[in-house]
Amino acid sequence: MTDVVSLELVFDDETDAAVRAEWDALLRADLPSQARHRGESNRPHATLLVRTELPLIDAAPFATTFPLPLVLGAPVLFGAGRSRVIARSVIPTADLLALHAGVHDLAGPGDDAPHTRPGRWTAHVTLARRMPLDRIGDALGVLGESGGSDLAGRAVGMRRWDAATRTITDLV
Repeated sequence: MTDVVSLELVFDDETDAAVRAEWDALLRADLPSQARHRGESNRPHATLLVRTELPLIDAAPFATTFPLPLVLGAPVLFGAGRSRVIARSVIPTADLLALHAGVHDLAGPGDDAPHTRPGRWTAHVTLARRMPLDRIGDALGVLGESGGSDLAGRAVGMRRWDAATRTITDLV
């Protein structure tokens, strides 16, 4: 899946700033970090759905869901080979899982990325991509020093990212 469309949760200013502080701590330690991505679309988020095709949906039914309290938990690692993605887990709650399922119901059947399918979703916020295996300990140490504990936050909306056209559409 290269040119994909995703639906993503976005956070309030405080949660966004807290995640960016972790990005910046990794950057200061000369480690891979999402802070290195200067694109306009790069902001902390949690992905709800990823597909190769997805028509623009009316997400108005979810407007009353926000703000949605959530907790960013312990770091998690994804990937294989010589590097990993380091992310903050998003601790699942009944409300978060209901939102996730509702988004998938609204979108209808499709070619979901396996990691975003209901029942297989690992909610997370990416901190760094392509972290070399021999630097994971360093990165976890930096994250531990920059706070490291669970972070109470809030999702305040949903956006659509279209990688092919490099466009963002705020949905809620």
